[in-house]
Amino acid sequence: MPQNQKQNRATPELMRYAGLATQIFVSLGIAVFAGYKADRWMKVPIPLTVWILPLVVVCMIIYKLIKETSKRNKSNAK
Repeated sequence: MPQNQKQNRATPELMRYAGLATQIFVSLGIAVFAGYKADRWMKVPIPLTVWILPLVVVCMIIYKLIKETSKRNKSNAK
């Protein structure tokens, strides 16, 4: 397979993973910011939501990744 065709096939995969990485970082940033603001609003002495919200987001992202990759594996098997 020529180099150009390999590069063209790799580009959509690269963009997909770059988009996923961006989504993960933005989601975690928003969760930390929201947790920080919630802690300040509730005047909690322990930064509880700053830890809980990002943990929930990470769990949701892992669930989404498993769901998406299992769909892709099933479609490749057919």
